[in-house]
Amino acid sequence: MKIGIASDHAGYKLKEYLKKILEKEGHQIVDLGTYNLESVDYPDYAAKLAELVSKGLVKRGILICGTGIGMSIVANKFPGIRAAVCWSEETAALSRRHNDANILCLGGRILKNEEAAKILRVWLNTEFEEGRHLRRIEKIKKIEEKMRKS
Repeated sequence: MKIGIASDHAGYKLKEYLKKILEKEGHQIVDLGTYNLESVDYPDYAAKLAELVSKGLVKRGILICGTGIGMSIVANKFPGIRAAVCWSEETAALSRRHNDANILCLGGRILKNEEAAKILRVWLNTEFEEGRHLRRIEKIKKIEEKMRKS
């Protein structure tokens, strides 16, 4: 799978750790930065990645900041994005099954590397259930269209 990944300085170390796992598992990675621990502004990186996912240039994305919250706020401004902050394997599974989340947001200051890796694997390997959940995703799309027109 082609996956985009980005972080701010607070998520940099976790990003690098998860990148190695993704590459070992055969995924094609598009790393949008940051590339060191120097302080940066998370909206810049969230926007770059969300745009790629929104345009279909990568299938899914991973964003990492201190908590994951700031990244999710920015990413969810883009059409077609359903960015979910996940802090457990259960929230990761539910974000995929019920919400068809296409961007995973993680907290580099909240999660240990091993926890984040488990969350990532569950998120990548859980399918969208569709059914009643598809109806809800369609409603989200209608809201996005309405907002674009106004």
